[in-house]
Amino acid sequence: MGYGDQVQLAVAPPEPADNAVEICVARQPIFDRQLRVKAYELLFRADRISNQFNGAQSDSATAQVISSLLTIGFDRLLSGKEAFINFGRSPLVNGLAAMLPKDRVVIEVLESVKADADVVESCRRLREAGYKVALDDFVWDAQVEELARLAQVIKVDMQITSREEQERMLRSFRNRGVAMIAEKVETQEEYEWANRAGFDFFQGYFFARPAIVLGRELSASAVASLRLLRELRQPELDFRRIEKLIREDVALTYKLFRYVNSAWMRRRAEINSIPRALMNLGETGIRHWVTLATLHQMAQNRPNELITYTLVRARFCERVASISRNPTPNDAYLMGLFSLLDALLNRPLDQALQQLNLQDSIVEVLLGTAPENSSLSRIYRLVKAYETADWPVVDKLATDLGVTSQDIFTEYTNATSWASDILNGHSVAQPE
Repeated sequence: MGYGDQVQLAVAPPEPADNAVEICVARQPIFDRQLRVKAYELLFRADRISNQFNGAQSDSATAQVISSLLTIGFDRLLSGKEAFINFGRSPLVNGLAAMLPKDRVVIEVLESVKADADVVESCRRLREAGYKVALDDFVWDAQVEELARLAQVIKVDMQITSREEQERMLRSFRNRGVAMIAEKVETQEEYEWANRAGFDFFQGYFFARPAIVLGRELSASAVASLRLLRELRQPELDFRRIEKLIREDVALTYKLFRYVNSAWMRRRAEINSIPRALMNLGETGIRHWVTLATLHQMAQNRPNELITYTLVRARFCERVASISRNPTPNDAYLMGLFSLLDALLNRPLDQALQQLNLQDSIVEVLLGTAPENSSLSRIYRLVKAYETADWPVVDKLATDLGVTSQDIFTEYTNATSWASDILNGHSVAQPE
């Protein structure tokens, strides 16, 4: 075959490394009068050790709770119940709530939010769109009356609100059809009083402390995340530019597919290409998703060798599909991009692929169940053979695909340079 120095490029991928970040969210149940769980309030937690709010900015905490929903999933977190999610002023006014399913969440406006005109209008739009609005730690005064008229749920802090004031609010708001929640119920006596007084729902340490639920989130690179966030500053989004930035980062592509194919998006058909995903999200949806996808900035460390390999594989598979006149270069790119997902997430590949809703042909190749004579299967076996310097197999598969051994060497070398340019922050040409 005469590869000569080509052997220097043919090295096996690095050993699986835990490139995923552990994410935490706490949930605290809200009970009805029969002490059945009605809903869960989802609370930001920085880590699994200290089960308490760490003082993070409320806006950041809100976005990270929503991001946790994307990663961990509604079913696992909520078991069919509603989610109360805390909103500060910025995510409320900026429309972040609009990306959530209206039948699964309650928008809980924090007590620190001033009831100005923008906040009131945002809550009005949410109500008109079919969302439930709750007011947290509510204390009535004339300045919040307009906002209170929009609320379907009001939460009353049992520790800071006098019982006389609680009774007054119960009389006033229950006559309006507002559901009343007694929160921070900490003793048997407090629960019995709240029950007699007529509260509809109950929450607090007397029933259950917040329980932490853990998930794992694939790390995005600093380069891609920052460039993507920079794109959001443009008055009009450049869809082709955004597609390019997403497709160059395995974590962002993974998150995009998880998001657009999640149950809350209610798609009639699965989405399995980046352009189609962006088209379905639209400009507003893209802005919301990018904010969430890049929020954690797991980007404090440079991408490791495993990320480099995923990009090399993705670009190589795409280019081989293209030069062999295979009609599925995009599928080949995604196949390469997700081929090391088990190592990146440190979990079995079938589980890691489960929620992506990729084309069956891609999944079958990655799980080893595809026919060996399919084009994608040949391309996948080719890249693995090249990485392990199995030149006889490389020669045979190249012939089967209608390309030369020199083509394979050239495309792998170019893919290596392409991945290096991306990770070093250099500008690279748009993949064909």
